[in-house]
Amino acid sequence: MGFTLLDGIIIVLYLVAVAVFGIWSAGTQKSSTDYFLGGREMPWWAILFSVVATETSTLTFISIPAVAYGGNLLFLQLTFGYILGRIIVAIWFLPAYVKGEMTTAYQFLEKRFGSGMRKAASSTFIVTRLLADGVRLFATAIPLAIIFRFAGVFDAWGDGAIYLLAISVIAVITLIYTFLGGIKAVIWMDVVQMVVYIGGAVFALVLMIGKIDVGFAEIMATLSSDGKFTLFNWGGGLSIQEFLADPYVFWVAVFGGAVFSIASHGTDQLIVQRLLATGNLKSSQKALIWSGFVASAQFALFLFIGLMLYVFYSGADLAELGLRTTDEIFAKFIVDQMPVGVAGLIIASLFAAAMSSLSSSLNALASSTTYDIIKPLFGQDWDQERELWISRLTTIAWGFILTGSAFLFTWLQLSGGEQPAVVELGLGIASYTYGGLLGIFMLGRLFQKPDKTDAMIGFFTGLISLLFMVEGALQQFLPGEPLTIAWPLYTLVGGVIVIAVANASHYLRKLISR
Repeated sequence: MGFTLLDGIIIVLYLVAVAVFGIWSAGTQKSSTDYFLGGREMPWWAILFSVVATETSTLTFISIPAVAYGGNLLFLQLTFGYILGRIIVAIWFLPAYVKGEMTTAYQFLEKRFGSGMRKAASSTFIVTRLLADGVRLFATAIPLAIIFRFAGVFDAWGDGAIYLLAISVIAVITLIYTFLGGIKAVIWMDVVQMVVYIGGAVFALVLMIGKIDVGFAEIMATLSSDGKFTLFNWGGGLSIQEFLADPYVFWVAVFGGAVFSIASHGTDQLIVQRLLATGNLKSSQKALIWSGFVASAQFALFLFIGLMLYVFYSGADLAELGLRTTDEIFAKFIVDQMPVGVAGLIIASLFAAAMSSLSSSLNALASSTTYDIIKPLFGQDWDQERELWISRLTTIAWGFILTGSAFLFTWLQLSGGEQPAVVELGLGIASYTYGGLLGIFMLGRLFQKPDKTDAMIGFFTGLISLLFMVEGALQQFLPGEPLTIAWPLYTLVGGVIVIAVANASHYLRKLISR
């Protein structure tokens, strides 16, 4: 079968259609509120699909099957925590955001701790998205790189150049419809692309099962005997240090996943922006809570695809399959095994799903930069037309910056050495800074005595402290082994440090001033 000219034509036509539909669906943008919040009139079910597509599209499609292929179902434990965390955000965070008619998540911090804290939190969000979405955009290039490599296209260029080409093409197309259409284009394209790529994944799964030359009962028996159905790891027999360092111990995964979800869906502008676009508290809550269950089901689907790939390829290692990383395993199946035309459609839907995630990041970064940093400094007297123009220019700037970030991760991933699955790398980066963001939000909601100075001290102490807990980060400067914790706990530990240090600062400063 392989990849044919027809598949290539389908990809090109599909990507062009995505860009055109994205621009058409947005309608006319008259103000930055239209551009960034869709006029606060988006339906809750569209927000639900947009949230799920934004956070799981490309990484889910590519890397989650790889996690199951090389391991088992332990990753699914994290999603139980994700559901719990979203319920907490819906009940506790969203009422304050919707009631205050906020445009970004960080306006709350300005009301509580002043403009300096708002700028610090927004800047942290920006850095987090820059790094984490650089990983996302890099992951997007994996299928196209495999296509070109297996088809012998651009052989003389080398893998690095192929990745850079894929990243550039996707970034340019995404930037076009995001620049023109704003959040409406982003959300409606998320809805369309989620339906398309989930349908493609289900089709690939059915085809894969049909190509395995043993019965379903034997497939299940093989997976069971190889331990691939392992879902829970209770951490029995582990020392305390080993327990805290293992991201897939049940208690670490669920509790850490819940805290991570509270931070990502309660303090990250990427998600909060969508929830504010409904303009209605109940609609926002429905969209957020149901997105947790839909995301969990989606993770389960792609993990199961990974298990079927394990059976299809008889558990072959990377060298036998001619792959660089396990992340390429599902894309290899699509290119090699899908019927002519269908392979192109599925790869195209994967690219378009990646574009929806990138467009979400571009729009969120532009809104946070415009509202939290640029406008407070320079534009208090801007009219709607000028504010919209600045918003679009900021979108273009972030398009170039995110593309550069993806280029950086391409170099890191292809430079050699053992690398984690892309999804784990992306989530690990986000977990690192989410601790500081969650901690400062919780400080503002739960503690009335700490002031803006205490908040700043606690916030940056929490961010810096995690350097000593990430394995190898400061190992060369530490006497002995560093304290290592699993990445799902970064958010929890960082948040606790922020709250504890800020309160300690308040009482210490009060004591000194006497």
